[in-house]
Amino acid sequence: MLEGQVAVVTGGANGIGRASALRFAAEGAAVVVADLQQSAAESVVDEIVAAGGRAVACSLEAGSREQNEEMADLAMSSFGRLDVLLTAAGISHGHYSSGDLEAEVKRATRRMEVAEQPGQAFLDIELDDWQRVIDVNVTGTFLAMQAAVRRMVETDTRGRIITIASIAAKNPDAGPTAYTVSKAGVWMLTKKAARELASAGIRVNAIGPGYIRTNMTALIHQIPEVEDRLMGQVPMGRVGEPSDIAAAALWLASDESAYMTGEILHPAGGYFTG
Repeated sequence: MLEGQVAVVTGGANGIGRASALRFAAEGAAVVVADLQQSAAESVVDEIVAAGGRAVACSLEAGSREQNEEMADLAMSSFGRLDVLLTAAGISHGHYSSGDLEAEVKRATRRMEVAEQPGQAFLDIELDDWQRVIDVNVTGTFLAMQAAVRRMVETDTRGRIITIASIAAKNPDAGPTAYTVSKAGVWMLTKKAARELASAGIRVNAIGPGYIRTNMTALIHQIPEVEDRLMGQVPMGRVGEPSDIAAAALWLASDESAYMTGEILHPAGGYFTG
């Protein structure tokens, strides 16, 4: 479905980003795998190349304009074009580090301690924590989009952009305060960009996943009673897999969705239908 095209995936070393990079490559795209964890991104590239695909890795601090521009330049210098951008780089809180389960346990313990104290969870939000989430999730998405769009416009490419939002973009109970606000911002950015870029032939859509089995949700699966309670709220009766989101991303990246822009898909097993 993407034969001869070039896709850039931010947050491509883990979870949804990794699954999407692998799926895009399997469908014929050359892929730039961008991630803060460059060694993990290089492992994804190795996997793609071993399967006969083409890919390069780069380090990306999502909130850096310079590094986003370098990422887009790498796509152009390595493969000569940039057709698809998927923005999967994101964090759930300001101190988040993908794969650091011990830190997530400590944070969850603190949340439980203050749960019964009126207003304390809101008062616990530190400005640095808030700003980091906004910088990565919202500003990082904007900077990646702007860098990609610049190359698409310069080369008259009818590009496709897929942002990764969340059910938290519409459901305030689906994550911490800064995270839900940031994902609502990603969704509004998607809608606004879709309106502004349609005349340039660039389509912009979002995916708002439900609970997906990634490093970000790993803590849920370490506590059986929490996992059981969550699964009881999902009509399909299972947690989502990164491959479920990659399949939706592939459709949005392909010509099969040629008349869709400014929309959001919610692969959530029926948990969220708003």
